[in-house]
Amino acid sequence: MRTALVIGTGLIGTSAALALVARGVVVHLADHDPEQARTAAALGAGTEEASEGPVDLAIVAAPPALVAAVLADAMRRGVARGYLDVASVKGGPRRELEALGLDLSGYIGSHPMSGREKSGPLAATADLFEGRPWVLTPTRDTDTEVLNLALELVSHCRAVPVVMDADAHDRAVALVSHMPHLVSSLVAARLENAEEAAVRLCGQGIRDVTRIAASDPRMWIDILSANPGPVADLLTDVAGDLEETVRALRSLQSADEDKRREGAGGIEDVLRRGNAGQVRVPGKHGSAPRAYEVVAVLIDDQPGQLARIFADAGMAGVNIEDVRIEHATGQQAGHVQLMVEPKAAPVLTAALRERGWAIRQ
Repeated sequence: MRTALVIGTGLIGTSAALALVARGVVVHLADHDPEQARTAAALGAGTEEASEGPVDLAIVAAPPALVAAVLADAMRRGVARGYLDVASVKGGPRRELEALGLDLSGYIGSHPMSGREKSGPLAATADLFEGRPWVLTPTRDTDTEVLNLALELVSHCRAVPVVMDADAHDRAVALVSHMPHLVSSLVAARLENAEEAAVRLCGQGIRDVTRIAASDPRMWIDILSANPGPVADLLTDVAGDLEETVRALRSLQSADEDKRREGAGGIEDVLRRGNAGQVRVPGKHGSAPRAYEVVAVLIDDQPGQLARIFADAGMAGVNIEDVRIEHATGQQAGHVQLMVEPKAAPVLTAALRERGWAIRQ
């Protein structure tokens, strides 16, 4: 791939453009909002100038509801040898294109499984997709050349290609992305009118559960409008589980010992099912999940603290697998949770204590 056209210069489109430019591809940028395209160009994502002829690949990064129309316009104008979209829903746009009677041999649907709570070109980064799955949904009609161009795009973005059927993809993202986002929003909505004294007690647990609820509602209306059925089916199942959980909790309030025992069993069942589901979530780099030991280090909220901890861990020969930071309420302090291999935990603990760090037991 030598040339590309990115239509839609939001977070995903601009991030893909930045990655392509870094690999030497000439990228042309287009957007219904010229100011957004200018911003992307100023960030080094390509040029606003139109190409003199068809580019190798046109990448449509428009909202799901607009993808088919934007693709159809680009195909009719013959702006590229191959066409690809990055919408989070795949079945609907393809059916819309088929209904328009277009030749879809030069088109392939795709969905990079990566994003941020922020949107727009200023939130874009060239490494947004690195190590993340990038779903491709070819059909038997898809030209081999177009599939190869899509695979080249994924490679340039340092993502991991995953080939799926379009409708299977939509059911999958309903489970692992769309439904969890709504559940996160429902939990966060409980905080809107909560007493200030209660909100001040928020810890890492509620932050983890509600983090994705900070995303742009307009973007999510577009996404959910394109995939409502599978998401509604999943939420129906969740609603059934919630009803059973409420009944179990009410039973725990009973004066009857048998009812309390029954209620405890119901709560234990949902917690164990949660354990069983959570361990299936892929671990680091998409590999099987692994159990890490946590070394919690008390820190002051001062510049350079994290850099010192990582440097000291490196001197001890310990690799930090993951990290979390929990800030203390009302204080300029907190603790850093360092996730390491179990056998490395005592080595790291001893090394950090020797260098003056306070380790939380």
